[in-house]
Amino acid sequence: MAKEFDFLNIINNKIDNPDYLGDDCAYLKEYNLTISSDSLIEDVHFSRKYMTPRDIAKKAALSNISDILSSGAKPEFMTINLSGRLDDSFIEEFYESINETIKEYDMKLIGGDLTKSDKIAIAITVLGNSEGRNISSRKNAKDGYIVAVSGEFGSSAQGLYNLQNNIKDNYFSAIHKCPVLNKDASTEIACNTKHPYAMMDSSDGLLDCLFQIANKSKVNIKAEYNNIPKKTDNRDFVLHGGEDYSLVCAVHPDDFKNLKHFKAIGLCYCSTNPKVFIDNIEAKYKGYNHFE
Repeated sequence: MAKEFDFLNIINNKIDNPDYLGDDCAYLKEYNLTISSDSLIEDVHFSRKYMTPRDIAKKAALSNISDILSSGAKPEFMTINLSGRLDDSFIEEFYESINETIKEYDMKLIGGDLTKSDKIAIAITVLGNSEGRNISSRKNAKDGYIVAVSGEFGSSAQGLYNLQNNIKDNYFSAIHKCPVLNKDASTEIACNTKHPYAMMDSSDGLLDCLFQIANKSKVNIKAEYNNIPKKTDNRDFVLHGGEDYSLVCAVHPDDFKNLKHFKAIGLCYCSTNPKVFIDNIEAKYKGYNHFE
């Protein structure tokens, strides 16, 4: 897998109590709290060639809110550390967009930091409320669980390709700049499931989600390509393209019957050697690697 996973394994081996590590959110059950922290770096996660300060703020906020939604919690509070060659105009546009976004999700900005650097770097922490909700973990998938998704796949990668190649479109590039999150789907699964379930967002691609759930849960996952919701014809974008922030879950069949926002794309099977299959052909891992 990508170098990031090698680094995470090193960290897990160096930390005395890594029990809270392994999912996109830390879940502090005793406090009804989930916590997620993530960073966006200029020319790694976005480019100012085609994204305004407003676009950058929106995407940074939504990508972090998405982690909380993929845990099943309700996002409540946000902190922002912002670095770069900042000026009044950038700060005004950036925080206007942040304010619009947190109002949409009924959240509050509670702090952060501003520093100078050569490139823009945004580090956001979001706190979520888990009270009364069934919180996910990617280790919860079991034999016979249904693999289901909410949202579409490949659109953000198609949008990035179009922006980089000056291809005009009114859909894909907008999705890349401003992801569509699945708030209602998150609430539905967290409030209606009775069994443990696994769920992630597709920030690093659909296959990345399937591989991580398979490996953590020790199951094989078999999915059908034609069942995957998509609008692009590019198969590589659909399977491997990141930043759609669609939800990918593995859920008990009895619970799936009560989910209206999710579409089944496959099944989990018990395995001592976890693998992912698309149309009965073993898939090879190919995720986004921040360190290449």
